[in-house]
Amino acid sequence: MNKTITTNIIRFILIIAVQVVVFSQITFTIGDVAYIHFIIYPLAILLMPVKTPRAVLLLSAFVVGIVIDMFFSSPGIHAAALVFTAYIRNTIIALIEPYEGYNTADIPSLQNFGLGWFVSYLSISLLIHIFVYFSIEAFSFVYFFEIFLNTIFSFIVSFIVILLSQFIFRTKY
Repeated sequence: MNKTITTNIIRFILIIAVQVVVFSQITFTIGDVAYIHFIIYPLAILLMPVKTPRAVLLLSAFVVGIVIDMFFSSPGIHAAALVFTAYIRNTIIALIEPYEGYNTADIPSLQNFGLGWFVSYLSISLLIHIFVYFSIEAFSFVYFFEIFLNTIFSFIVSFIVILLSQFIFRTKY
């Protein structure tokens, strides 16, 4: 098996385990509504190599999303949001491409591209993912205020946790 494939499979398993075991148990509420959710599982797709074919991204996103859905008892919501994130990932990467361009084996991580690039990439991707997730969950723009609050608060805590994890677990892969 290719080293990249092995690394990504291990990363998928670890991220899913941390999401399910640790972050699913943490809930913060404001009043009667839980507006703060830790959503770190998009990192599994966001850290795949830059030149990964879109079909592989979509299939991987679907598998990770369905596994998360099984643990959260949410029929397809996580999978749909993650597949959408995987679908637009290459577009986001192309929009923020460095002047030198990308190599085929580049992993979009903090160590490979620096803090500025990674913060841009993560913030755009994660904000879109979280907004799509809560929009699908509510399935109505009647709840736009709740979708907006969930998106903003969840984005802030998820962004901080993912960024801290990139500083703590600095690897080449």
